[in-house]
Amino acid sequence: MPEFHYEPLSYLDASFLALESPTSHMHVAGVAIFEAGPLQAGDGGIDIGRVKAHILSKLQYIPRYRQRLEWVPYDRHPVWVDDDRFDFDYHVHHISLPRPGTDAQLKELAGRIVSTKLDRARPLWELWVVEGIEGDRFAIIAKIHHCMIDGLSGVDLTTILLNVVPTSEIEEAPGWEPRPAPTPTQLAVAEAAKTTRRFIDRIARLGQEITEPGEVAQVLRGRTSAALSSLRSGWLKPAARSPLNPDIGPNRRFDWVDIDLADAKRIKDALGGSVNDAVLSIAAGALRRFLVEHRGWDPTGHEFRVMNPVSTRSDDQRGKLGNQVAMWLIYLPIDDPDPVSRHRKITERTAELKRENHALGAATLVELSSGTPITLLSLANRVVGPRMRPFNMTVTNIPGPQFPMYLLEARMLANYPMVPLWAQHGVGFAIFSYDGRLHWGIQADYDTLPDSGLLAEAITESARELVSLAGA
Repeated sequence: MPEFHYEPLSYLDASFLALESPTSHMHVAGVAIFEAGPLQAGDGGIDIGRVKAHILSKLQYIPRYRQRLEWVPYDRHPVWVDDDRFDFDYHVHHISLPRPGTDAQLKELAGRIVSTKLDRARPLWELWVVEGIEGDRFAIIAKIHHCMIDGLSGVDLTTILLNVVPTSEIEEAPGWEPRPAPTPTQLAVAEAAKTTRRFIDRIARLGQEITEPGEVAQVLRGRTSAALSSLRSGWLKPAARSPLNPDIGPNRRFDWVDIDLADAKRIKDALGGSVNDAVLSIAAGALRRFLVEHRGWDPTGHEFRVMNPVSTRSDDQRGKLGNQVAMWLIYLPIDDPDPVSRHRKITERTAELKRENHALGAATLVELSSGTPITLLSLANRVVGPRMRPFNMTVTNIPGPQFPMYLLEARMLANYPMVPLWAQHGVGFAIFSYDGRLHWGIQADYDTLPDSGLLAEAITESARELVSLAGA
């Protein structure tokens, strides 16, 4: 048994480190808002001692939160090791808005917090507990690097801190001792041995697979066809430029808007497709309205593409750290003035993507790129570099619980997610469904979208228009 411990990152997780740049931060984030009453201290603030004790007690279930990065010497592939200098207080911050703090001030604070990268010498997460918000509320701003977690996994991890009923009980936090990290030499030797073992195992499996060549060939044909179809969907050609695709800086704005989940279901029931199709249709209508009315841009003749992450996480992988996600590329017909026609085109496109199994194809491409980090970096640069931007923005729809959740005794009122901005992406939408509402988080480059409130209004107006047509 080795006297050290480490865990290699998957090549998909490592790609989120490779994609990071001075202006593109690859952390996911969110603002969760709670009723403050049950957790108020005697001075009117939040009982931060109880909140921190509760968070600390849950770290036993998420060991990645006490791990930091190291790199294999010869190929610079990242691995996780226990952080022997882990400092809980560095990661959990307590601040207050000037009372009575407004939603606008909370949005500004969230934008500033996500404008800086996480320290790679420490575990890649931060929580900010924010008190002083009007309406007897407080918030938690979470910031976690994408290499640790994806959207669906994040929902499961949130449920570790939250409960379905209010409770005053705090688990006992067990003692924690970091496992020794390997030296650079030990890490290099161990990884070289693993590479040799994988090669031998592949040869052994090949011998077994030859006994059923027809089945193996069928699987390979399916994966190859899905991968080629995914490539042809637009990954190898640049998307059209729009006012939302300038060269961006490091600073961010954050805004949000709420929509009834029942409205999205009315749209999909009347006009067809899924809730995700309804979300994409609302987004298309909002983007068209905003670009035409507030940027004076005519979308006619321009192909506007969005990347729509699709979870590939199986039921037995729920709650596990690491990314299990593939990417759809979807043409949003913002050049079409008819909302019903736009919705029909979107549902036809997503049906085609499902039929051609683009999620499997995208996952296969990631596996094929995993030969060396150099290959991965090359693909990353091709995808997000200024000469090769295959989509205009990200729109991700994350399903959540449709019942109230509680942090100790405090009920969660809303949860607004933030999606990272890739190179030349001035804005991104992340949508979280919770307790009958769709919470839209709008993260934007600071200079690209000084009028983010107008885009939030356009989302509301687009949803209202589609609901009206669905009723008719």
